[in-house]
Amino acid sequence: MSEVNRSERVGGWTRFVTARPRLALLAALVITALAVFAGSGVADRMGSGGWEAPDAESTWTTRVLEREFPASQPNLLLLVDSGDVPVDDPEVAAEAVRLTERLSAEPGITGVGSYWQTKSPALRSSDGREAIVAARITGDEKGAGEILDRIAPDYQGVHGPVEISVGGPVAVRHEMQSIIQEDLLRAELIALPVTLVLLVMVFGSAVAALLPLGVGIVAILGTNAVLRGITEFTDVSVFAQNLTTALGLGLAIDYALFIVRRFREELSAGADPRAAIGTTLRTAGRTVLFSALTVAVSLAAMMVFPQYFLRSFAYAGIAVVLLAAAAALILLPAALMLLGPRVNALDLRRLPRRRRATPAAGPDASPDAPEDSGRGWARLSVLVMRRAPVFAVVTTVGLVLLGLPFLGVKFGTADDRQLPATAESRIVQEHIREGFPGSPGGGLEVLAEGAASPGRYADFKERIEALPGVRQVNGPVTGDGFAYYDVLPEGEPVGEQAQDLVRELRAEPAPFDTSVTGTAAVLVDSKDAIADRLPWAVGIIVVVTLLLVFLLTGSVLIPLQAVVLNALSLTAMFGAVVWVFQDGNLSGILSFTSTGDIETTLPVLMFCVAFGLSMDYGVFLLSRIKEEYDRTGDHEHAVTFGLRRTGGLITAAAVILAVVMVAIGTSRVTNTKMLGLGIALAVLMDAMVVRSLLVPAVMKLMGRVTWWAPAPLRAFHRRFGLSEGESAPTAGQDAEERPGVTGRERDKITAGA
Repeated sequence: MSEVNRSERVGGWTRFVTARPRLALLAALVITALAVFAGSGVADRMGSGGWEAPDAESTWTTRVLEREFPASQPNLLLLVDSGDVPVDDPEVAAEAVRLTERLSAEPGITGVGSYWQTKSPALRSSDGREAIVAARITGDEKGAGEILDRIAPDYQGVHGPVEISVGGPVAVRHEMQSIIQEDLLRAELIALPVTLVLLVMVFGSAVAALLPLGVGIVAILGTNAVLRGITEFTDVSVFAQNLTTALGLGLAIDYALFIVRRFREELSAGADPRAAIGTTLRTAGRTVLFSALTVAVSLAAMMVFPQYFLRSFAYAGIAVVLLAAAAALILLPAALMLLGPRVNALDLRRLPRRRRATPAAGPDASPDAPEDSGRGWARLSVLVMRRAPVFAVVTTVGLVLLGLPFLGVKFGTADDRQLPATAESRIVQEHIREGFPGSPGGGLEVLAEGAASPGRYADFKERIEALPGVRQVNGPVTGDGFAYYDVLPEGEPVGEQAQDLVRELRAEPAPFDTSVTGTAAVLVDSKDAIADRLPWAVGIIVVVTLLLVFLLTGSVLIPLQAVVLNALSLTAMFGAVVWVFQDGNLSGILSFTSTGDIETTLPVLMFCVAFGLSMDYGVFLLSRIKEEYDRTGDHEHAVTFGLRRTGGLITAAAVILAVVMVAIGTSRVTNTKMLGLGIALAVLMDAMVVRSLLVPAVMKLMGRVTWWAPAPLRAFHRRFGLSEGESAPTAGQDAEERPGVTGRERDKITAGA
């Protein structure tokens, strides 16, 4: 593609987005209003599970047991507290039997059983003051939640001599979903005003500060509508709404910051609004496009995993990234066209600037004028490159040390301890876990398929009992062509010993087909599914990232450097996740209960999200470095120039995104807290350490070889690559941007700026 054609294409896009700005904004307002309507009630259609692999042995076995032996898979537990008298007291027993019979008659309830019917010791607490009524609510997550909402108020509370509390997996999931929705609303109420204040501090102008916030709101509302549509076809996790809010605000603000900042630079250089928008779209607009593609690819990689928990974040992430980029590249230029110089209106920093004004920088100078921006970042860049080996080694070693705790990671499953200590369903589960023998609900179920004689069933039971790590075997319970054994493992229900027992049970020869499910079996299958698909996900992210960064820079080495440095930026996050959430450090301050492990899917999710956000900032920095290098051919000056022009912008964007993620991290659900706080740490480390120290140090050490590419790839990039170097310098550029200034003179100007 020729340079002329490129220019015509960009010019055509500028004309398109600025031709009817009022009509474009009116259409956006109508579409946003429709999105509010279409996306209403989306949270009620989402699920709170999705950690299990749908095609795994444990998932299939659970479905069969639910169908053939519903009593074997109770998801509703009523904890009956008899107070100071034993649960075998006649008055207590009579009331409990009445409640059990009443529960059996409820529509949508099956497999009802209780201690008073079976006299099973596992259903009575060790002190004899509590016992369990177990049942199964039929249907999917949404239907089960509706049934629970209908019946729970009739059973909770005091009934004659007993007090009833509602628990079980359905209650845990339902309460988790409700808490997440409440916490998300609180996070938005925290994040929006704080974000607005920070944007005003960055831009000075209240008008300019409102633009990124508007782009973010459009992206969030649009994504909710998209997710509402997706729930018609597949399961979507309620946790994905947190990512929608975080990325909707964070990325939209990033993109809008970059575009508004460049537009104001062009205005301050003397360009009229239409020309300023043209240059902005030709430069910052392309960077936004590349950034959106890299983030979307990182999130899309989660589509390779079978768990709908991970796939949900891909749905939400791709939608919100594309909508944020579209709003930034279509609606924002239309708004800027209407505003023109008024984008600097309501400048809250005007008075302080007047007091500091000098003859060279008049009182009306824009806060984004070239002569006023990036002085500290320029000095930092010069300092880092002067001591490049020291900064490169010290920073790399420090990041690696911060990540060392992750070597001791232990993977587990999410349970009721994700909830706050005051949640009723968690209280019920804790009473059962700590006060009942055999830890009901923590066992393994072995399904036998095919008819067999009683002798063969008994023989297989003896072989199970002989396996290491088996505490007790109950059963078999027989049915029409199926039977199952209830196996209680020793130690923790999902500990390493229980996981080893799952593998032993699956390997044990039997005279009939067998399969295993239970909490530990679900964990084993989930870990295997992630391990099987993880290389594909990482491969997709790395290969596409390498290609996109090559198209942006034309260099073979810069994409490799970007991938390696991005990975380093995540080490602190992974180390902190283990040190804090697995090992329990700071659990009192952060108000969570450590389970001694990390939910299996969380590190995958955090890697994909944090890697994409790191590339977001990396593209911002590299694009300005590339633009200046193309114009001057001076490598060190280009690095200094790039950091000077984007250092403050990247840091501001990272701080704003970190504020949003910390607001998400105030959630009372531990996994959401871990996601929010972990990604906030990763974003800050990337912006303040990797982009500010490690990137300039590495680029200094590599020198001009940084830009090397073999001749065939250079030709490919000249034809297909895109960069920010296509705009001609404007008349208002400062000394360090003028082609006639030598590299040494530019360095002196930059260092003294």
